[in-house]
Order: sequence, then C-alpha cells, then structure tokens
Amino acid sequence: MQKKRILITGSNGLLGQKLVDLLANNEHYEIFATAKGENRLSISEGYRYLQMDVTDAGEVDDVLNQVKPQVIIHTAAMTNVDQCEMEKAACWKLNVTAVEILIAACKKHDIFLEHVSTDFIFDGTSGPYNEDDEPNPISFYGWSKYAAEKAVMHSGIRWAIARTVLVYGIAHDMSRSNIILWVKKSLEEGKAIKVVTDQFRTPTLAEDLAMGCFLIADQGAQGIYHISGKDFLTPYEMAIMTADYFALDKSLISLTDASSFSQPARRPPRTGFDLKKSRNILGYEPRTFREGIALLAKQIGS
Repeated sequence: MQKKRILITGSNGLLGQKLVDLLANNEHYEIFATAKGENRLSISEGYRYLQMDVTDAGEVDDVLNQVKPQVIIHTAAMTNVDQCEMEKAACWKLNVTAVEILIAACKKHDIFLEHVSTDFIFDGTSGPYNEDDEPNPISFYGWSKYAAEKAVMHSGIRWAIARTVLVYGIAHDMSRSNIILWVKKSLEEGKAIKVVTDQFRTPTLAEDLAMGCFLIADQGAQGIYHISGKDFLTPYEMAIMTADYFALDKSLISLTDASSFSQPARRPPRTGFDLKKSRNILGYEPRTFREGIALLAKQIGS
C-alpha cells in the first residue's frame, strides 16, 4: 500500500512540532517537515526535514517538485498580534503572500491544502462562533488571516480551513510562554498578577489542534472547520484553574479588564468556537482545560 505524503509548513513552531510528533513513524503516512532555517524538532526519525521558506516561490516549487505531497498542512504564520500591527508588510508577506504562493503550487501539483486560521477573523461581539458566522476582523493580524482565507476559498483547488483559538502547549526548544506557564511561574515567585475578565475564549491545547488538523487531512475533509478547546473561559478563570491545579496562592491573582492594557492591536472581546461541525463530521473531541493543564504538568515534570 502506498503511503500518503503529507507536507507540514512551519514545523519548528508549536503546532508544527505537535503535528510531526503525532504523525512521525505512522505506517500510513510519509511525513515531510519544512521550515525556514535549521530543523529544531526534538525527534529525528520517522519523517524527513527540508528547509523551505514559504515566502519564496522558487523554493516552494523546488520542494514540492521533489516531494510531490498529496496534502499540505500550512501552519507557518506570523501570529504575534501586536507585531503584525506594527510590521504590516512583514505580516502580509508571511500570512497572505505565502498562502498565494502555496495555492499556485497546489494548483500546479494537484495538492489538497489545509490552511490554519484563527478566531481573530471575528470582531468578538457575539462568540462562540460557528463556521457560517460572518468574519469582521478588528486587527491587522485578523485582516491578514481573513485575506488568506478568502484566497484559499476562491482558489479553485481542494482546500480546508482549520480555525483555532488561543493555542497553548509546550514545544521543544521554544521560549514561547503560555497562560498556564506564566501564571505558574509568577505565583511560584510570589508575584502578583492582573488577569482580564472581559475576554472570552475556548483555549486550545496544541495536541488537540494537531489531532484536529490530522483528522481533516486524513479524511480529505473540505471546507471550514472550527478546532478549539471545549471550555468557554476568561483568562482570569484560566489563571484561577491553573493556581488550583498546582495548589498555588490564588490571592496573588487580581481582576482587571482589557482597558488597563495599552496594546497596539485590538483584541476581539468574545470569541470561542462552536464545535458541532468538527465533532459530527471529523469525530474531533478535545480535552477539557483542566486535562490540558494536567498534560502540561506531566510534560514539565518529564
């Protein structure tokens, strides 16, 4: 039986690493991990690594000619919302131009493109959102991701869009923190922290997002899918749950609202996802936020 070839972009990132961990050494798949620069993955077997800059059309074409994948899972993106607001040209190049380059290559080689997108395409006035709700971004990052979605939808290729929300997890060789690690570290050091109560999300464990992306790729499921956690929480609630799990001092956590932070980019106040479609069609079932904390605790411990 011939193995299905899956190429992952952004394999050095959090989601990219989790996807390679999930799919490496799978007897049904041949996995190609790609990123700009050196391979930073913690595992060295069960996949092949190739350097590929998604903003370089020539490089993308060379790699795809060589690999001939049936599926591309496109995780590479500029996701720092404030950085996108301040460095608009760089944001557009990575979040939109790269997608247009991949679309052209997928057209040429007849490849199924799975594009990872975000809850920030919504304005956050009426979450949780389902797949048919109308996007209305309020940040440049949101606009760039929405522009990429539209390019994918109108491309004429076989496509899927996996939208997600506030991804957290631990990746090898990454300094990137997340709300759980930040709260844990702050409270352990006896630092008082202020956490917002006026933003709502369905925080997503990176391992769950990787599984959702895999289910789409495996089934060749076309269309838009919402892939997130199932618990609808404020960052303040996430912080309290983290403190409870690690038995840390909750009195150090105080309530605040988004107006007390001056950030270059606006955040949608209330997003989060309705998961009915992903559950029914893909069989996607994420962990609870508490189960996510427990997994991270185990990973920190090991």
